[in-house]
Amino acid sequence: MEEPDEGSVTKANHVVVRFLSQQPVFEPEDTILESVLKGNEKSLSVGRGSDEEKGHGEWELESQAKSMLTRLGVTDFGQKCGELSGGQKKRLALVATLLMPADILILDEPTNHLDMESITALNNGMIKFPGVLLFTSRDHQIVQTTANRIMEIVPGGKLIDKITTYDEYLESDEMARKRQTYTVETEEED
Repeated sequence: MEEPDEGSVTKANHVVVRFLSQQPVFEPEDTILESVLKGNEKSLSVGRGSDEEKGHGEWELESQAKSMLTRLGVTDFGQKCGELSGGQKKRLALVATLLMPADILILDEPTNHLDMESITALNNGMIKFPGVLLFTSRDHQIVQTTANRIMEIVPGGKLIDKITTYDEYLESDEMARKRQTYTVETEEED
């Protein structure tokens, strides 16, 4: 993840945060499998255990990566990342992000460049995720089926925070008044 422009980030040492970028970047000469495993090998080396146990963990991680990639329609694990389309890169980034367990997932426009089958798989995974899921999306269906709390940053940096479904949030007269009030306040300040 990136460093904050201002302020600081504080979290417990045991909390694992994983981030999916809107525009994932991979080394063009790395293979698909190398790229997926690259960020996740560090997580394995932190764990305790003998070299034999770590070797088994690496084999298991590779097997899991191949399985996840295959379910998303990526089967040529030796293909170079420089040859991938935007959708293939997004699938690769999803697998790299989701391969290791996390307490908090931050997903920036996770459905960009994905086909319907991949979006459905992502949606199902997001619904089942047991931790904290923070995401931005313009995909109405994803937001409606996965979000149970809506946080909107309105002009001027004000935050509207409501525990509700997306459709209920959009239909709420109270939320519409808040958005209007914050927008008017910001325009008057300018």
